[in-house]
Amino acid sequence: MALSKQQKDKIKSYLIRKIRNKLQTYDRETTAMPFHIRLFGENRMVTYSFIQSCNTMLGQSIFEQIGEIIAKPNFTVAKAQYSDFKGTISDKAILTIEHIMKDLRTAKREANKKSEVREILSQPKKGKTFDSRVDLYLKDKQGREYFLELKTAKPNISEFTAVKKKLLEWVAMAGKDVSTLACIPYNPYHPEPYERWTLKGLFDLKEEILVGQEFWDFLGGKGTFEELLDLFEEVGKEIYAEIESKIKDIAKATKEKSK
Repeated sequence: MALSKQQKDKIKSYLIRKIRNKLQTYDRETTAMPFHIRLFGENRMVTYSFIQSCNTMLGQSIFEQIGEIIAKPNFTVAKAQYSDFKGTISDKAILTIEHIMKDLRTAKREANKKSEVREILSQPKKGKTFDSRVDLYLKDKQGREYFLELKTAKPNISEFTAVKKKLLEWVAMAGKDVSTLACIPYNPYHPEPYERWTLKGLFDLKEEILVGQEFWDFLGGKGTFEELLDLFEEVGKEIYAEIESKIKDIAKATKEKSK
């Protein structure tokens, strides 16, 4: 079993607390959708709006916090939303990163993380001081550091370009060979492999990308992903009646406003 009972209880408690807080504070922003409401019905549109709001919440912070809970027993350090990362980047390192990014975008070179790290670390260390927030910071028992950037399931090319640049900058800030990874909590194309076109050409897929099961099992060991899915299902069943009640209340209030 990948997750201990204590971890499962903590994850469930955290999820239920976040969803209940969303239920208490959620107020549908857009109510005037006459064509959609006529076509799909008021309750379906309220349900859709609420789920979209929860989806945003999941992407913002929940996966980071759950990742910390899962990783803690397996790493000497595991911190979500790590804001204490500071380092210096020299002007030459900045130019090197810009050169790498330009060559990747114009397909003049293939992504090779080890080669990119060597190029960056060969530059002078002293320079401007930068600080950065890391979605999930880890250090294993051997002392190796991991800087993880969590992204939504389908980032566009601009978002992925910014992530790649950030991963390279983190290497420069650290001033040593560290693992910088872009992580996607689930694969929207399952059972097909994750082959988002925006990844191609920018990333060394074996060294910089973790998706779905690979990501969660990296944090907690084999079987973590499946156990986590089961936990989400348990929470969904436990708070199902509360969600249904909230949706009915919002639909009713919306109808009364439109009269």
